Amino acid sequence: MSITKNIEDYIKAIFNLTEEEGVKKLGNNQLAEYLGLSPASVSVMIKKMKDKKLVDYERYGKIELTQSGHEIALKLIRKHRLWETFLHDHMNFTWDEVHEVAHQLEHINSPKLIKELDNFLGNPKRDPHGDAIPDEQGRFVVESKQPLSSLLSGDVCRLISVKDNSAVFLKYVTQLGLALSSEIEILEIREFDASMLIAYDGKNENVSKKFAESIYVEKL
Repeated sequence: MSITKNIEDYIKAIFNLTEEEGVKKLGNNQLAEYLGLSPASVSVMIKKMKDKKLVDYERYGKIELTQSGHEIALKLIRKHRLWETFLHDHMNFTWDEVHEVAHQLEHINSPKLIKELDNFLGNPKRDPHGDAIPDEQGRFVVESKQPLSSLLSGDVCRLISVKDNSAVFLKYVTQLGLALSSEIEILEIREFDASMLIAYDGKNENVSKKFAESIYVEKL
């Protein structure tokens, strides 16, 4: 089956929305917004993908990956996260720089290259953003994650991954002095806008609700 880079991007987007962000009923408009495309363009592509048996979709219904589509998505995610890890650990890329380059590299179709890359890296379980890396069979542990925004005043937690992988957001996290494994204490939650006063590494910082919704933590 011929799978273009464009189709691969759609497959991964559907997986990210349904499997990782928990969208229960993914529709055409939601997918279009996520991809930054028009609903009409997305509709045409989804029809092509349905013809290739990569998605299940009925008009005005929800979009789901078929078993074949799901397998392709896991392979893409495995490649992407291994490349991110390689760039971060061995090529002097910061965590806000790896995503775009890894997105280009994930389309290389060489199972041997990815297997050797995995072995070279020591078979890592997580990428630089804290996301789980599927193994060669597509298996990975899905841990329950909760956003910082779900915690209460007085709670203490550890930053384990980020929801927003954009360079702008990751640079902001770095500027705040936060990183994976940073311990955070919630000092106050403002009733007006749900912004937070948090403490970490001996300093206090005000963060917005949007920020608190964009990082995942483990309660301690």
